[in-house]
Amino acid sequence: MKSKRVVKVKRTILGKGVFAKRSFKPDKIVGEICGDIMNSDFESDYCMHLDRKTVLEPVRPFRFLNHNCTPNCELLLWKRRKGAGKRVRRLWLRTIRRVKKGEQLTIDYAWPVDAAIPCLCTSERCRKWIVAEADLPKLLRRTLSA
Repeated sequence: MKSKRVVKVKRTILGKGVFAKRSFKPDKIVGEICGDIMNSDFESDYCMHLDRKTVLEPVRPFRFLNHNCTPNCELLLWKRRKGAGKRVRRLWLRTIRRVKKGEQLTIDYAWPVDAAIPCLCTSERCRKWIVAEADLPKLLRRTLSA
């Protein structure tokens, strides 16, 4: 599936975002997230962790996936061994609920506490921080004691 046929990049209040050009049912693949695989010490605003040692620096359009505390998509990492022990890793964007045509596609960044920043997603259930939901109590304890 060619991502250009199903999504487009548009401006948002946060910069750029990825929007559906058609409706999607839950549990459907939107497209593959392609890019360069780098060592985990590589840093950018767009990196997606594949495992403890590697990150993917995504290219357009999925480079512009924004965070939401109640996302409509998730990342799906597909791993398999190929000949000579070489690992193949591919990253896909999959819907987790129905997505309407024109809706922004979002994921939960679920960052660790030490990388948390204030959230601006405007979801009714916004955690107010871009952080893994399970780590929110730890973050709140830390900010209250500071």
